[in-house]
Amino acid sequence: MQEVLVTDLGRIAFKEAWEIQQSLLDKLVHQKREQRGLSKSAQTSPKHYFLFCEHDPVFTLGKSGKEDHLLQLKSDTGKVKPDFYKINRGGDITYHGPGQLVGYPIFDLDWFFTDIHKYVRLLEEGVIRTLSDFGLKGRRVIDFTGVWLEGDEDEPARKICAIGVHLSRWVTMHGFALNVNTDLSYFNQIIPCGISDDDKTVTSFRQELGDEVALSEVRDRLLDHYADLFGFTYMQSNHLDLS
Repeated sequence: MQEVLVTDLGRIAFKEAWEIQQSLLDKLVHQKREQRGLSKSAQTSPKHYFLFCEHDPVFTLGKSGKEDHLLQLKSDTGKVKPDFYKINRGGDITYHGPGQLVGYPIFDLDWFFTDIHKYVRLLEEGVIRTLSDFGLKGRRVIDFTGVWLEGDEDEPARKICAIGVHLSRWVTMHGFALNVNTDLSYFNQIIPCGISDDDKTVTSFRQELGDEVALSEVRDRLLDHYADLFGFTYMQSNHLDLS
């Protein structure tokens, strides 16, 4: 069974977290190259990482996104003007900010399974199971990656979690953004994930439950579900060796 080192980075600028992810991915890729040609039994099992954080307000645009899905970049009264980055994950444009739980698994999938579609589906499944713990029924929507709450005749389908990943030699980075206590008004400045349908919108735990939920509680539930789904054990640490 693989072991994962879990670190909560707290509130952190997107660019800094991106650099940390890249550093950890580079370490895992370097180890793979060093062990190239060895049988799996002769290889040293890698150290996998799972980073959690909140970001300062930022819009990020994935490789398949369109810049015109950023409708405006402004600072409303009393709000911070978001940063904007084009990045190397899949997907379109999304928002990250305070009150949103962001998860970045840096896993060497060679030690789990080499199936990108299965990986994304398991990321979704962990969120769906966590939502269920809080009395919310998450679901997938055909042709749209992420996790949604089902709409009905009174309200549209609501996206609560965006997912976008990048892999290099089967090592993952980026991940998911789960709206817990997120200020949803920032999504008015973009076409979230490129979805402009009138029957789809965004939501959060707070919006659905009518009260704030502790990010630490959601994180802990997510971790337990992911440990079960991926079959790993984990230990938590505030120290990351980026050398």
